[in-house]
Amino acid sequence: MTTDKIALVTGGSRGIGKNIALSLAQKGIDVLLTYRSNQAEAQTTVTEIESLGRKAVALPLNTADTSTFDTFFQQVVSTLQTRFGTDRFDYLINNAGTSLSALITDTTEAQFDEMMNIHLKGVYFLTQKALPFLHDGGRIINISSGVTRYSYAGASAYGIMKGAVDVFTRYLALELGGRGISANVVAPGAVFGGGAMEDTPAIREYVAGITALGRVGLPDDIGGVVAFLCSEEAKWVNGQRIELTGGMNL
Repeated sequence: MTTDKIALVTGGSRGIGKNIALSLAQKGIDVLLTYRSNQAEAQTTVTEIESLGRKAVALPLNTADTSTFDTFFQQVVSTLQTRFGTDRFDYLINNAGTSLSALITDTTEAQFDEMMNIHLKGVYFLTQKALPFLHDGGRIINISSGVTRYSYAGASAYGIMKGAVDVFTRYLALELGGRGISANVVAPGAVFGGGAMEDTPAIREYVAGITALGRVGLPDDIGGVVAFLCSEEAKWVNGQRIELTGGMNL
């Protein structure tokens, strides 16, 4: 059986998720990542991880569709056994997601349900399904958002779900403590580069103007902190929310 550490990163093929996957690989951690539809993009990320000397596999997953989770974890177990020589993994990073910008008066029930299914229901039940395959002493890192602290017009449905993830994480930390599993939240602000966020020069200028460090966030600002939370140095960090916004809206 392998003694190498393995992380499962949802939405790990691009943007923040890709940077998380690469940062973990740089720390000597093998990566099982998921992608929604772009297999070629995911395979490129796998190749980059392998170039760092780590093992990596990409599996398709729609985190909004809980009916697929049992089948997905059958694939996970099969992949762990055939590619990694084990039947467990060590770190779960719930990163997959998308964004929505719509005022409360304009948000449809379908849009609200989509945000709930992706960012809350999907995270909750994917984590539930993952727990039997997560090593005791493992780590869970949930990706939230700066908008659970500050508010923007148009972000209500998205922000509500991410706020719920913050609360969920504290309950995970409490209930899984007996297994030595810690759970923490990483909450990025506006991050540009390969993700789902709308990206224009005007938006970048606005974000930089309300950020204490005077620039926009990039995926490279996020992955290293997630990798730290998977390290031995972070073993006593539990039930916490770490905001990574460069000081937005202070």
